[in-house]
Amino acid sequence: MYENSFPNKRFKHTVQFLKRHIKVSETILDLGVENPLSSILKTNGYSVTNTSGIDLDIDTSEIKNSNTDVVTAFEIFEHLLSPFTVLKSIKADKLVVSIPLKLWFASAYRSKTDMRDRHFHEFEDWQFDWLLEKSGWKIIASEKWTNPSKKIGIRPLLRLFTPRYYIVYAERISKP
Repeated sequence: MYENSFPNKRFKHTVQFLKRHIKVSETILDLGVENPLSSILKTNGYSVTNTSGIDLDIDTSEIKNSNTDVVTAFEIFEHLLSPFTVLKSIKADKLVVSIPLKLWFASAYRSKTDMRDRHFHEFEDWQFDWLLEKSGWKIIASEKWTNPSKKIGIRPLLRLFTPRYYIVYAERISKP
């Protein structure tokens, strides 16, 4: 089902991490529109609802009105101006989040063709941990993994051993 290429490697790691921490009987609100990963989660037995595509920086009503057990956000928070506001609006007691890590040898991602596909934030792990803690979450488990490419050069060599993705399972310690 999965190959060892982007984004399949990332999907494989994400699903394996989720299976270790979230039961298939728990309902999930996945931040962002339906996507290949949310479809993969459904084929793995999870009950997943996605947000409609509203701008979560402006309108968190879909999050506030959700009664799911778990909220997931896979590569979403780097696109938000205010991830703190979104994290505070979550009512669920469990959270699984992944982000691309800031790479010291590459500048922040910015699409030249799509104004919406840009990173406002690229976190180091300690910065993201601090954001979660400050917004009322306790980190229970986390992992990092690399994203090597088959290209030749210094950056592809650095990508062999430099973690690119960070995933966290957290539980709520204070209600919004």
